[in-house]
Amino acid sequence: MSFAMAFGLIGGLALFIMGMRIMGDGLQKTAGDRLRHMIEVLTSNPLLAVVVGALVTAVVQSSSATTVMVVGFVNGGLMTLRQAVGIIMGANIGTTITAQIIAFQLDKYALPAIALGVAFQLFGRRRTQQYLGEVLFGFGILFLGMGIMKDAMGPLQEIPAFSEAMTRFGQNPALGAVTGFAMTGAIQSSSATIGMLQALAGNGLVSLKTALPILFGDNVGTTVTAMLSSVGTNLTARRAALVHFMFNLIGATLFLTVLPLVEWAVVKTSSDIVRQIANAHTMFNVINVAIQLPFAGLLVAIVHRLLPGEDDVLRRGPQFLDKRLFNTPSLAVTAIKKELYRMGQLASDMLAEAMRAFQNGDQNVIQGAYEKEDVINELEKEVTRYVVVLSGFEISDLQSNQLSALIDIVNDIERVGDHAENILELAEVKCDRRLPLSESAHQDLRVMYERVDAAVKDAIQALWEQNDELALRVVEHENEVDAMERDLRRAHIGRLNAGTCHPESGVIYLDVLSNLERIADHASSIAHEVLEFSKVEEDIWPD
Repeated sequence: MSFAMAFGLIGGLALFIMGMRIMGDGLQKTAGDRLRHMIEVLTSNPLLAVVVGALVTAVVQSSSATTVMVVGFVNGGLMTLRQAVGIIMGANIGTTITAQIIAFQLDKYALPAIALGVAFQLFGRRRTQQYLGEVLFGFGILFLGMGIMKDAMGPLQEIPAFSEAMTRFGQNPALGAVTGFAMTGAIQSSSATIGMLQALAGNGLVSLKTALPILFGDNVGTTVTAMLSSVGTNLTARRAALVHFMFNLIGATLFLTVLPLVEWAVVKTSSDIVRQIANAHTMFNVINVAIQLPFAGLLVAIVHRLLPGEDDVLRRGPQFLDKRLFNTPSLAVTAIKKELYRMGQLASDMLAEAMRAFQNGDQNVIQGAYEKEDVINELEKEVTRYVVVLSGFEISDLQSNQLSALIDIVNDIERVGDHAENILELAEVKCDRRLPLSESAHQDLRVMYERVDAAVKDAIQALWEQNDELALRVVEHENEVDAMERDLRRAHIGRLNAGTCHPESGVIYLDVLSNLERIADHASSIAHEVLEFSKVEEDIWPD
């Protein structure tokens, strides 16, 4: 293969992928947040899940993108594994749209589409016009890349080694499937590799018998992206990625066992081999879904066997707040305390992960910690709304005072999450810029964090148990933390002035100290509210 041919193939493939991405981005912008919302509000109906997965993927032009999105939703607790199965199956159907578009062989419209797309983006006054321009521009770039690939591959028919390789693939379907898997796994786009396959077929370089096993391997290879995206996620998210792999692997195996029958059926659909490949891709995914969807539960069970263990899903939204308790305010107050206890545990866990990321450079915990912050913010809004509604019912003076204190506590817990988020951001800066921090500085932070962590946990426990002794201990911890923060700050500023500490590292160190001290303040505020509970009860119900 000459350099000109290689560059033509690589350049054409790059344009194809970029065009597909630009077109997908434009379509996503046109749809706005509706795509994500469609998935978030998905019901447990498997057929509906398949439809939504197909529609979303048809818009984003990538089953990998949809599956990565699903892995993220499962990891964040927005979707169950059973719901994810339907979306993943539908995504495989939606991704066949690209191959069908290519089969129309619209190469001659590539440049006009690019020109029209640029015109819409430059002169369009409305966002929808600019987004349409982006779609047209991406469409043109896609077909321009396709045309360049076809032209670059033309001379391959004169190379004996290539013809021999294609013959071997035709004689050994398993070898073709492995090749398709490897190519798509490397490029991480089945649409791109299938587009290449269609370009080869359009030049008469590949027969349908040779193309089909490669096509099936392409479908398995596209699961690599989701598998990679699941690294560092929770167990259920990794299971979702494995479902994607198992689904396509089972389908590819089934189709390879009846390859002559598949070839016969595909030939009946069209006389054009480029269209035949597109139809084969659609048939593979539609029939695969039809066969496996009724056994989705079995597929989930198999994945549970392959990845055993307890699910570690971050549950979003309130778990204890119930509107039916409004008529029994005492029970509603208890439900709020339960929700705040859960919220406080999330904040405590988030702080631990933030400090682990800062101290040890553990990047795997960062995403999970940010997701906890999202849940804490959601809970803060939901609890506040619940308290406001409950306040409108007939409640006692004691319960009115309790609700007022609970509002303050929910704000304190939310602020603990905010300061933990600040530490997370400082950890990312420290890691990205590779800023050094002395072992003595790390040790100082460890000691201070232990005091702050104890204060937060004791405050949350004191709230749940109405334990004045624990609350008083939190106040003592807070005083110790304040004194420690002053001493450590003074000592570190001395090191900075003496030039024995890296300046930027010193600033980050002081910021972490400040955030830890503020967290202790909020823990102390919770403790004071707990003590106020007891005081109010004594005033209202004296001995």
